[in-house]
Amino acid sequence: MDIVTTHRNTDFDALASTIAGSLIYPGALPVLPNIVNPNVKAFLSIHKDLFDVRRVVDVPLDQVKRLIVVDINRWSRLEGMTALKSREDLEICLWDHHPADSNDIEASWKCQEPMGATITLMVRELRDNKLPITPIQATLFLIGLYEDTGNLTFPACQAEDAYAAAFLLEKQADLAVVNRFLRPAYGERQKAILFEMLQRAQRKRVNGHAVCVGRVALDGHVDSLALVVRMYREILNVDAAFGIFENPLKETCMVIGRSISDGIHIGAIMRSLGGGGHPGAGSAMLKSVNPDTVEEMINELIAGNQQASVQISDLMSFPVFTVASDMPTRKVAELFREKGCTGFPVVENDTLVGIISRRDLRKLRKDAQLNAPVRAFMTRHVMTISPGRSPMDAARLMVKHDIGRLPVVDGDRIIGIVTRSDAMTYFYDLLPD
Repeated sequence: MDIVTTHRNTDFDALASTIAGSLIYPGALPVLPNIVNPNVKAFLSIHKDLFDVRRVVDVPLDQVKRLIVVDINRWSRLEGMTALKSREDLEICLWDHHPADSNDIEASWKCQEPMGATITLMVRELRDNKLPITPIQATLFLIGLYEDTGNLTFPACQAEDAYAAAFLLEKQADLAVVNRFLRPAYGERQKAILFEMLQRAQRKRVNGHAVCVGRVALDGHVDSLALVVRMYREILNVDAAFGIFENPLKETCMVIGRSISDGIHIGAIMRSLGGGGHPGAGSAMLKSVNPDTVEEMINELIAGNQQASVQISDLMSFPVFTVASDMPTRKVAELFREKGCTGFPVVENDTLVGIISRRDLRKLRKDAQLNAPVRAFMTRHVMTISPGRSPMDAARLMVKHDIGRLPVVDGDRIIGIVTRSDAMTYFYDLLPD
C-alpha cells in the first residue's frame, strides 16, 4: 500500500499537494491529519464526493510499503505516523518547498526546491508527464498555489509559480471558486483585534529593519489572525510584523509573523520558537510562556542573537545524584520518595547509560518487578546537552522529546542536570534581577 500525507493544520497547498501525489503515484491513498484548517474543512465538506481522502485512523500502517510526504519535512508535524519512523523497509518520497536544513525525514527520493508552493513542484511533474487533470483538481491546485504565494506576491514566489498558475488556468481552473475559498473571513472580532494592535503599535528598528510586535489577549478561538497580522504590517508599512495572541485560559500563545524583507526570514524565526513557515510568513504555538519573553526572543532572533546570554551551565544543578544500573528498582522508588525527585541518571562505571523516572516506574504491574535491576526499566536513549548551550535549546529539546530533564555532559562526564523548571525559570522571567 502507498499513502500520501502531509502536516497537521493542513492548508490548501498541503491538501493540493496530497491530491496531486495520488495522481503522480497511481493507487496511492491520500491521507489527511484529523486537524485541517477551517477553510480546507469547508472545501472538503462541499467536494467530499470528488476527493477520496482518508484519515490516519482509517489506514493500516503495517501494510504501508511507500510513504509520500508533501509540504513538510519533519516527522514531528506528521500525525499518527510514528510507527513508520523506525521502519527500515519503508520507501519514503518527499516533495517540499521548505529549506532542506530543517529536514529530519530521511527520504529514499526527494524533490525539494525553494519555491512559492509545493504544488508548483508537483504541477511540473504532472505537466511534464502529461498526466490528466480535471477542472476541479486544477482549481484546488490553484487555490493552494495562490494561498501559499499570496496570489503570487510573496517574496518567496518564483517565476515557475506563475508558469504553474498559467498552466492550471489552461486546465480550466475556476477563478470564481478560487476567490470564494481564498476570501478570508474578516468580521467584527478581527476588526477589533486589528484596532487594538494599531492603538498600541510602536515601531522599532532591529538590526536595521522596521519591526512591529502587537500583543492581544484572546478569550477564545478567532479565525483569520494571519490576515490581521498581514493588514497590521501593511498599514504600519514596516518590514516585518508579529502578532502574539495570548489565551490566558489555555495558557497558550499563538505567534504569527509576516515579512517583506529578505533580511528577516520568518520561517527560520518560527522554527526557533518550535513552529515553521516560509521566508515571508510563519507561525508557532507556545504553551505556558510569558508574552514579554516571546517578544524578547523575537527581537533577539531578528538581531541574529540566537544564543541567549544565559547558558545551561548557569542554570544546571550539581553535583548530580545518580543511581547504578544494577540497583534494585524498589530502592530507586524509595529514593524518589526520599529525595522528592522525579528522575535520576543511571550510570555504569561513571558512564551515563540511561534515565529512570517516576513515569517509568508507573508502568510496573507486578510487585516482583520491583526486585529487578533498574536497567530493565530505564530509558536507554538519553538526550543530553552541553554546558555552553542556551536555555532556548534546552526547552526545545524537552518539548520535542517530551522529557523533563537533560543531563549536562562535558565529553562523557556528567557535570550537572537541567530540568524543565530550571529552563522555565529563565523563560518565564523568574530569574532574580
